[in-house]
Amino acid sequence: MLQNKKILLGVTGSIAAYKTAVLTRLLVKAGAEVKIVMTRAAKDFVTPLSLSTLSKNPVLADLTENDSWANHVMLGRWADVMLIAPLSCNTLAKMATGLCDNLLMAVYLSATCPVVVAPAMDEDMWHHGTTKNNLDIIRGFGNHIIPVENGELASGLVGEGRMAEPEAIVNWLNSFFLHENELSGKNILITAGPTYEKIDPVRFIGNHSSGKMGVAIAEEMKSRGGDVTLVLGPSGIKVNAGIKVINVTSAAEMLDACEAQFANSDITIMSAAVADYTPVAVASEKIKKTEKDLSISLIKTTDILKKLGGLKTNNQVLVGFALETNNEKEYALQKLQTKNADLIVLNSMQDAGAGFGHDTNKITIFDKTGNAYPFAVKSKKEVAKDIVNTIIQQFYAKN
Repeated sequence: MLQNKKILLGVTGSIAAYKTAVLTRLLVKAGAEVKIVMTRAAKDFVTPLSLSTLSKNPVLADLTENDSWANHVMLGRWADVMLIAPLSCNTLAKMATGLCDNLLMAVYLSATCPVVVAPAMDEDMWHHGTTKNNLDIIRGFGNHIIPVENGELASGLVGEGRMAEPEAIVNWLNSFFLHENELSGKNILITAGPTYEKIDPVRFIGNHSSGKMGVAIAEEMKSRGGDVTLVLGPSGIKVNAGIKVINVTSAAEMLDACEAQFANSDITIMSAAVADYTPVAVASEKIKKTEKDLSISLIKTTDILKKLGGLKTNNQVLVGFALETNNEKEYALQKLQTKNADLIVLNSMQDAGAGFGHDTNKITIFDKTGNAYPFAVKSKKEVAKDIVNTIIQQFYAKN
């Protein structure tokens, strides 16, 4: 998959920089064209001469050299992917804050290609709260992070923080290029988050959905080449660039947004936790507390999944979610049939690490024939991959 791919390798000041010689050799051997940008600190660990010899291209480290200018804008546009390996704690912090004090950061900030990083640092640095926060920030920018490995570190400790081995990085890139265009040309509609049904100007009926699962699915669909529209209820979750976001508050607003987008959608995933009921009347002013009990009359909201299921054509894929507390399989299969969905993703509130508010989830996917595809507890980003993989395998796998 790396044949004729253009890879821009960024090397930062870390002892793991010695591995970049092997990494460069493997990338070139796989048929990739490699250009390298180093920080000045990286030169203390690996020489530009070694990397230029292996890559068969000049190695750049400064914005200017011998009265010539390194065009950082064109470098970021030339590449199919920018790989920063190793990613030091220092450069990670610069990426998170946008600090631009060297050529590598200038290239990163102007890059239009996907950016992949392979962190490398000592265990205590890796587990520091600031590092985790910075990783979340750059992940939110749409960057991809290759997991660190567990093993012997430069400090003599044994633990997490080792940069992935060059062979593992090459395998990761192969997988990335294999999947990046799987959904190219597909219009994808996703709902996420809760809905809030107003009682008065300050109160509402809602639920504990954070929107994390739906946003993770949207980002995974985008990474596979899909054109993604996300209808997002009230949520503080940041969404990666490149995803069209339609913000809504109520179930009625979510319905209107979905109906407007559905006809052009190839794949629709209804992961939002939509309120089943809404107040009959909304008070124009805050309801004052009195000695008497307060009763609020509710009416059913429109079942958005069922509504779209009635509009669905044979060329469209419709995926629903079911969050259940009992008789989970029975209710999931019933929902699959009555809503005319193609797949149902079941969450059980009985499973540890699943449901609202968690960073993890545990799902079982059911298809129309009743087949069940269970998955273990994973991060919601990994669960999103399982959901997308299942959709592709079921409906778009090439024979």
